Amino acid sequence: MTALNRVPSLMVRAGTASAFAIAAVGGSVVVPGLAPDAAAATPATKALKVAASKKGSPYKYGATGPRRFDCSGLTLYSFKKAGKKLPRTAAQQYNKTRHIGSGSRKAGDLVFFHSGSNVYHVGIYAGKGKIWHAPKTGDVVRLQKIWTKSVWYGPGSSDAPEGTAAT
Repeated sequence: MTALNRVPSLMVRAGTASAFAIAAVGGSVVVPGLAPDAAAATPATKALKVAASKKGSPYKYGATGPRRFDCSGLTLYSFKKAGKKLPRTAAQQYNKTRHIGSGSRKAGDLVFFHSGSNVYHVGIYAGKGKIWHAPKTGDVVRLQKIWTKSVWYGPGSSDAPEGTAAT
């Protein structure tokens, strides 16, 4: 028996069991007045979940969902569902997003692919070097390892896209 499991049983024997102690045994702590995990999700984590839910949706140039997407259409759609407004194209999204280094990237951040100063693709960082994106004609929305070092990042958190508002 672990120490975590013993504490509530000792409290029960002493007659001091509480909802907090009982909840701790189940692995999650319920504290009155605090939002549950789902309600505390950031726009970035919500957008990441939306993008993942579109797995297998066909790529279509210029499409913004809900059934077909191009790369920036997927990010636009995902963040809109999460309450954030993004511009339409990958380059416009990059230009309206605060930029961060790769060491600061987190799941839900935007990943911009570039050639020189030209941004040509965007996806949503899923962690562990992977992104959710709509790759190209003939392909589908999928999780894929980042294939190049020619990427820039923009935070998907609530302060990320500059000049955006909830829709």
